[in-house]
Amino acid sequence: MINVTKTYLPPLEEYQTYLQRIWNSNQITNRGELVVELEKRLCEYLKIPKLLFTSNGTIALQIALKALGIKGEVITSPFSYVATTSSIVWEGCKPIFVDIDHNTLCINPNLIEAAITERTSAILATHVYGIPCEVEKIASIAKKHNLKVIYDAAHCFGVQYKGKSILNYGDISTISFHATKLFHTGEGGGIITQSEELAHKAFSMHNFGHQGQEDFEGLGINAKNSELHAAMGLAVLPYISDIIQKRKRISERYDSLLVDLSLKRPRLPQETTYNYAYYPVIFTSEESLMKVKTHLNKHHIFPRRYFYPALNQLNYVPYIPCPVAESISKRVLCLPLYDSLSPSKIKFVTNQIVSVC
Repeated sequence: MINVTKTYLPPLEEYQTYLQRIWNSNQITNRGELVVELEKRLCEYLKIPKLLFTSNGTIALQIALKALGIKGEVITSPFSYVATTSSIVWEGCKPIFVDIDHNTLCINPNLIEAAITERTSAILATHVYGIPCEVEKIASIAKKHNLKVIYDAAHCFGVQYKGKSILNYGDISTISFHATKLFHTGEGGGIITQSEELAHKAFSMHNFGHQGQEDFEGLGINAKNSELHAAMGLAVLPYISDIIQKRKRISERYDSLLVDLSLKRPRLPQETTYNYAYYPVIFTSEESLMKVKTHLNKHHIFPRRYFYPALNQLNYVPYIPCPVAESISKRVLCLPLYDSLSPSKIKFVTNQIVSVC
């Protein structure tokens, strides 16, 4: 069986070394020494000023919206994982969908201003597959209209734009450390901001609003993560550069083996250092995609329609036509990609695709 991804597991003895520290401290949660150490080491690796480790990436988005005081309408992308939209609705806001750019598959900044009303308070954009949005254009629009900017950077571990981490853009960026991600802690996520005030708010909110054991400075929730999850992250982190290089070689091999087919690939903006988190291909039609997917499944190969359906078609949001996103979502398929995917398996996957294309 060849799945779309495979969780990287570090050497067991290295994970056990961190577990021994947990047993020695007898502290499993409530910001133990491993959580604090992981946050510090992630900041060093990613070259970001501060990161708050959370229980998952979805709660990170919800805290971002809450910390910024977002109300009313939020302009967002219809082409992302469902958590991007559900977080907006969960926080009592209304998602306003703006169509995507057909090259990057990220939100099209040229369409944003037409969607702004007096009720608009923020832009929540996704760096789709780790491909950077047009952050300068979005920042200019936000400044002009006094809007906050949140980036769903769930796929962006290690991605740089113009020499700095993509996580440094926007008022807040959030990231996912789920087991399916490039870097993972089993379950987990993070909140990144340049603002000390927002960092303080997020920190308080992620721990019930605590300000000391008996004082509360405001509304909060339990978004803390455990020492066990931090241990996994600390054991995975030393291998991440090697993992990215292996995924790059696999992606390049796919490129060479699929070059003669009429499949399109998203375009990376110039000056992007990519992390090879996904290998999406865009078919000419949904019919051709389904033909290939069915054939691959019969051969125990399981790519994923990531993302399908377009989020503007969810039954709990107002429908706003987004023809590019709706078309792409029907035609995009993420092929298997993980660091241990062997050349023979890559060849097997591509042979099956070629045989029916």
